Amino acid sequence: MKLYLDTSTPETILRLDDQEYRHNFDRDLAEQLLKFIHDKLQENNKDFQDISEITFMSGPGSFTGLRIGASIVNTLAHELNIPLKNHHGDTLPIIIPDYGHPANITPPRK
Repeated sequence: MKLYLDTSTPETILRLDDQEYRHNFDRDLAEQLLKFIHDKLQENNKDFQDISEITFMSGPGSFTGLRIGASIVNTLAHELNIPLKNHHGDTLPIIIPDYGHPANITPPRK
């Protein structure tokens, strides 16, 4: 089963083969994403071991969303020993998010 994940916008997109799921996690993406993936796999009578390939929309997009999504797909691909691709179709050892611009980090107030 091929998994596609896009966390670059507030609406997360998950595809499992031809099935597409969309969900807005608001501020709960880090806490809920892995469970969401697992639940959708189970709805299709599958489990993590049934994933044969992962494709990730690596950006540009939301800084936090991309970091969380990349962490999940990098970990899954490594642990399952399966190919990991960016949205251009390039197979990579890890996904490094493309934020589209430098991070906007404000200086400390003190």
